[in-house]
Amino acid sequence: MDVDTLLAEAWIRALAAAVEKEHGRLTELDSAIGDGDHGSNLRRGFTAVLAALDAPAPAGPGAVLTRTGTTLISKVGGASGPLYGKAFRAIGAALPQPGEAPADAAGLGEALAAGLRAVRELGKAEPGDKTIVDAWTPALDAYRAAVAAGAGLPEAAAAAAAGAERGALDTVPLQARKGRASYLGPRSVGHQDPGATSTALLFRALAEAAGNR
Repeated sequence: MDVDTLLAEAWIRALAAAVEKEHGRLTELDSAIGDGDHGSNLRRGFTAVLAALDAPAPAGPGAVLTRTGTTLISKVGGASGPLYGKAFRAIGAALPQPGEAPADAAGLGEALAAGLRAVRELGKAEPGDKTIVDAWTPALDAYRAAVAAGAGLPEAAAAAAAGAERGALDTVPLQARKGRASYLGPRSVGHQDPGATSTALLFRALAEAAGNR
């Protein structure tokens, strides 16, 4: 399976649906250790993303993801807009342009790696800091391992989703070292990171989109 415009759009629409469904839970998690607006911010952002994709639809998967990122940066407050916005812009930029051979499973893995680099560069976060990175890193590791073992894109995406979900759960015992949650010090221990949780939604949406093709 190649990464085409239909797959990219399906991924973003699945993620928007997941955010709509889970925004209350994301806000609840953020209320415990952050500003309490993670779910509402992402909900507003992806509502705008859906409108941006419809008027008119971008050409090529890279353009879909770049427009997604640009919209999130312009419409979402707090840290999540810039972080996810930069990530999607980096993924979009790493994919082949129209007229070039489309990315395969391995190519998408490299694009996902570019997204992680963008998050780490902007947030200055490392694994173990209780952030998005703690879900994205195991997701990417699982994706790459699956591709190396001969899996296709749907199977690799499913492995990434499982890795991200484990990573999100693994943030519970961590003490936050970045963002608003870091101000709580030891009181941040025992809470699941909302950014890692929304990252798990991102990878589960990718697995859903790929699995439905």
